Amino acid sequence: MAAQHGEDVSSKDSSETDMPGDEKAAKPSGTKDFHNKDDQYDNLNYPPAWKFEKWFIGGYSQSRMLKFKKPKTMYTAINLFAGVAIMFYGYDQGVMSQVNLNPDYQSHMDILPVKGNSQHVAAEGGIVAVYYIGTLIGALIAGSLADRCGRIKAVVFGSMWALLGAVLQASAYNIAWMCMARVIAGVGVGAIDCVIPVWSAEVSSHSARGAFLAIEFFMNIGGLALAYWIEFFAYLNPNKVMAWRTPLALQIIFILVIGIGINFFPESPRWLMKMGREDESRNVLKATREGDVEHELKGIKKVVKFELETSTSNHYAAMIFPKDKYSRQLRWRVVLAVWLQIMQELVGIGVITVYAVDLFQDAGFGETLSKLLAGFNNLSYMFSVIFAVITLDRYGRRSTMVWGAVGMAFILLIAGILDKYAQVEGPHQKSFGAGVAAFTFFYTATFGATWLTTPWLYPTEIFPLNVRAKGGAWSVVGWSIGNGIITMITPFLFQAISYGTLLLLFGLNIFCLPFVIVMYPETAGRSLEQMDTFFEYGGSWNVFKASHRIRDQGIDDWRWTKKLHEDDQKELESGRKMSTAVRSPEEDEKDAKQSWRKRPVYTFRRKASNAGLM
Repeated sequence: MAAQHGEDVSSKDSSETDMPGDEKAAKPSGTKDFHNKDDQYDNLNYPPAWKFEKWFIGGYSQSRMLKFKKPKTMYTAINLFAGVAIMFYGYDQGVMSQVNLNPDYQSHMDILPVKGNSQHVAAEGGIVAVYYIGTLIGALIAGSLADRCGRIKAVVFGSMWALLGAVLQASAYNIAWMCMARVIAGVGVGAIDCVIPVWSAEVSSHSARGAFLAIEFFMNIGGLALAYWIEFFAYLNPNKVMAWRTPLALQIIFILVIGIGINFFPESPRWLMKMGREDESRNVLKATREGDVEHELKGIKKVVKFELETSTSNHYAAMIFPKDKYSRQLRWRVVLAVWLQIMQELVGIGVITVYAVDLFQDAGFGETLSKLLAGFNNLSYMFSVIFAVITLDRYGRRSTMVWGAVGMAFILLIAGILDKYAQVEGPHQKSFGAGVAAFTFFYTATFGATWLTTPWLYPTEIFPLNVRAKGGAWSVVGWSIGNGIITMITPFLFQAISYGTLLLLFGLNIFCLPFVIVMYPETAGRSLEQMDTFFEYGGSWNVFKASHRIRDQGIDDWRWTKKLHEDDQKELESGRKMSTAVRSPEEDEKDAKQSWRKRPVYTFRRKASNAGLM
C-alpha cells in the first residue's frame, strides 16, 4: 500500500531531517547572510530539462496552485489528497475479493466450476496475480519518471494508465481481456503508489508524523473495506452483471480526482531545486511552512549538491550492481526494503483479506454469512491500524514486527486446529467455526497494529534523500512480488490442504522471525544522517555484528538493535555518552550477577532487551 505507505516518519521534523548532520545545529539566518555564506551552493551545475518532459501532460504551475491563507491549511489539504490516493490503492487491491465469487463473472472468464478443477483454480488466482506484474513495472517506471519530469507528472502518468485499466476491467468479456486490463491497471496503481508517499513527504512539513501515519493507513484499509461493502450490496442486486462491473467501474471516480486534482497542488521543492527552479522552490516552501524558509532552502541545496555529485549511483542498475562503496550501501538497503515487503505477504494477510469468504465458508458458514463476516473483519482491520501509532513509536520497528509475528503465529496455529474440526459435521461444528471466525478477526487486527505499516515506513527511513523515489519504487517491487506469489497460490492451497493453509501461515510467521531479528537495524528515534552512519560503518548484514563494528570505531550510537529514545538523542547531540542505549559488556556482566533464583528470568530479559525485543 501503501503504503508507503512510504511516509518519512523519523522522529525529526522534515525541515530538520532533510538536512545534513552538520546543519542541524545551525540557526536560521537572513536572506542576505544566506546568500553571502553559501556561494558554493549558488553555482550548482543543474541538469537540463529532460527532452521528453513536454510529452507528458499535467505538471506543476505556480499560477494554478491552490492558495490558502495559512500553511497549516495547505498541509491539511495535501494530507487529505494523499489520503484519497491511498484509499484508492486500498480499494483497488480489495475490489477483486467478491468479484471472483460472482457466477456471471466466472462465466465470462470461463472458469466455471472453480472448485474441483485445477485449471480453473489456476485461472482464478492468475487473474488476481497478473495485476502485480503491472504494479512492479509501474513502480520502476514512475520512480525514474518522478526524478526526470517531476512528482506531479509521474502521478498524472499513473492515473492515465489506471483509468484505462479500470475502463477495460469494467467492460471485460473474457479472461484475456481481463488479464490485460489488470496488468494495465497495475501499471497505474504501481506508479501512483510509488510517487504519492514521496511527494507528500517532500511537500509537507510533518510534525505530527505518528498521527499522519495512522490516518494514511486508516484510509488505506478504509478503501479496502469500502470496496468490499460496495460489492456486498451489489451482490444483493439480482442483476449479477452489474454486481461485479459496478465496483470495478467506480475506480474511475478515484482516478479522476487523483489525476486532475494533483495538478492544483505544489510540486516537490527538492525536485524544483534540483532542476534549478529556486524561486519556485522557495514559493512552495512559503506556502507549506510556518516562519522563515531560508534555512530549509539551504539544506535542500546541500542535498541537491550531493545528489548531483552522486548522480551515477542514482540508477536502478547501479543500486543492484554496485561499482563503489556508496552503491554497495544502496544495494544493502534495497535488499532490506524488498525482502521486508515480501515477508509482509508471507505472514499471510493477502490470504485472509482476498480469500476471507472462502475461509469462512470452509469453516462451515453459509455464503451470505461468510460475506458479512469478511466485511466486518475488514472494518475491525481498519480500526486496528490506530494502534500502530502506539506500537511503532513506543516499542520501535523491530520489537513491533517480532512480537506481531509471534502473536500472529500463535493465533494462526489455534485457528488452523479449530478449522480442522470446523470442517467435520457434528454437534460442535458451529462452535469450532465461531472459533475460526474469532481468531481470524484477532489475526487481522494484530497484523493491522504491527506489520501493516512498518514495511512502508522502513524504506523512507533507510534510503538517503537522493534516491528516495527509487527506493520507494524498489519497495513496491517487493510488495508486488509478495502479493503476486501469494494471490496466485492461495486458491490451490485452500483446495489442496484446506485448514492446513492456516498452519502453513503459522510456519511462515516463525520463518520470518530470524530475518527481522538478525538483519534489520532499529530506525525508531534516529535521523536519516544516523542511518547513513550505520550503513557506512556497519559492514555486515548481521545487525549484531554491525553494531559491534560501529562500537569498535568509537561511535557512541552503536547499539542498532535498540530504539534510540529522546533522552539518548539529546545526550548524543550534546556529546555525552549515553547512559542506557549504549551499555558496555562490563556493565551487562555486572547487572547479570543476580541471585540464582532471579538469574534465568533476568538473563532472558536482559538479552531480549539488548536485542531490542523488550
